[in-house]
Amino acid sequence: MDKNEKWICWYSSLLIALLVNATRLLALREKGIIARYWQFDFAEYSFQLLYNLAFCGLLFYLNLNPYRSFAQIREQKKYGLYYLFNAFAVLLAIMVGTWVQSHLFAENHLNGVVRAGYLARFGLSTLLVAIIVKIILLLRESKRKDNEHEQLKSLYLEAQLELLKEQLNPHLLFNSLSSLSGIVRENPKLAQFYIVHLSKVFRHALVRAGTSLVTVEEELSSLKSYEQLIKMRFENAFSVLIDIDEPFYSAMIPHLSLQPLLENAAKHNITTLEKPLSVRIYTEGKWLIVSNNLQEITTPEGSTGIGLVNLNERFRLLFNADIEIEKTKESFSVKLPIKI
Repeated sequence: MDKNEKWICWYSSLLIALLVNATRLLALREKGIIARYWQFDFAEYSFQLLYNLAFCGLLFYLNLNPYRSFAQIREQKKYGLYYLFNAFAVLLAIMVGTWVQSHLFAENHLNGVVRAGYLARFGLSTLLVAIIVKIILLLRESKRKDNEHEQLKSLYLEAQLELLKEQLNPHLLFNSLSSLSGIVRENPKLAQFYIVHLSKVFRHALVRAGTSLVTVEEELSSLKSYEQLIKMRFENAFSVLIDIDEPFYSAMIPHLSLQPLLENAAKHNITTLEKPLSVRIYTEGKWLIVSNNLQEITTPEGSTGIGLVNLNERFRLLFNADIEIEKTKESFSVKLPIKI
């Protein structure tokens, strides 16, 4: 039993004990019907109340503690044996209580009254305990199903995220190799530097393959190598400005969030010395924003459409929020929600 269930059992035991023994207080009225058969004695009343409390607590313990035989028999669906054991425990408690109270307080009641009282009180107590036990078992089952649902949801989420990453890595590799083939022909020495930075990009992607969230600082660190890959293609025509306040470096974002945005900026915009492309990464409120000046290419490179769709789906799965895209005549911005 967990802590909440234990408190429920103890409070319920106390309430049941007080309820079923409330009639004994009527013996305080000297001319009342109960007083004719039962002389009120505070010590006897206290014993009766505490014994009833212990009886209810014992029933809860035997039926709800998963390591007790009663609960194990119920879990095995041996209901006949389960009810038999409970009935035996109730009858044994009645017999013990009747014998002890009859010998300790023999002068306070008539013969047979104690036994009848125990049958009535413990019978009612057993019924009320059984109802509460059933309620607790139903709550346990509901909680178990909720936990299973959350586990399945978590596993499904992880599977979706891994699938999205598996889409992203081949996409990056295809585009990088296409750029490398052009650099090899034009400048073999530069191609060596390109390969070094390309290996760093993939090392970051593969080492953290099972990671869903990383800090902004880690993501920016890995972005430097990808930035160098683009600069090798466009040289001084491409630049990245990072303007992020210190507290935001520890904020969490999905792994490989910024790289597709640099890729899209380079792919869809004119990037020449006459028309340089500038990308700015900054924070605003609880948003991490990646913005570039807009100078669209009339016939952009072929695109698989994976970039922004993939990125938005990962934010939706991890943060339950969508990215926001703002496009004006002068700029194109993507706003990413972050966890601080």
